[in-house]
Amino acid sequence: EFYFDFSSPYSYIGYKEIKKLEKKNLLKIKYMPIFLGGLHNSAGITPAAFIALKLKYMIQDAKLICEKKNIKFIFNSYFPIKTVNFMRGVIIAEEDNFEKFYIEKIFNAIWKDGLNMNDSTVVEKVLKNMDLNPEIFLTKASNEKIKNKLRKLTDDSLKKGIFGAPTFLVNKKIFWGQDRLSYAVEEAKK
Repeated sequence: EFYFDFSSPYSYIGYKEIKKLEKKNLLKIKYMPIFLGGLHNSAGITPAAFIALKLKYMIQDAKLICEKKNIKFIFNSYFPIKTVNFMRGVIIAEEDNFEKFYIEKIFNAIWKDGLNMNDSTVVEKVLKNMDLNPEIFLTKASNEKIKNKLRKLTDDSLKKGIFGAPTFLVNKKIFWGQDRLSYAVEEAKK
């Protein structure tokens, strides 16, 4: 299981690494959308984005990792991005069978293309480029059933001991951070 939120640059990096593993058919990943802001609030965590010194380090660190791993990356100048509707969108995409396509496009819009995904006009263009009707899609994202499902996924992740993103859960063991993916893969091979 891959617990993620589009708002996290490290989730983006973890996602790009997962895609390489999936192409090699090394393992099957279950994508678990969570709302990181809600998770942090429930866990009593102040995100790095709200601590100036940590944010400065995170920007440099994410750039370094992507450079080393040859991942196209721009630290989004509009960070932090409000992702709750995009995370609800993962649930919609899963139900309508375009989950992986959607996840790729949203991650890339934020961390590869550096788009202002806080701007409704930009969001509409991104959704239209996915052949989605923005009005219908965003109406679905505000549906109580979808909201409750994301809330439950987020609450359930905290109950499992997950406190950040990305997190990999394999054999009931938690591996937090994109740099722990290799450990999660080792565990999956057992």
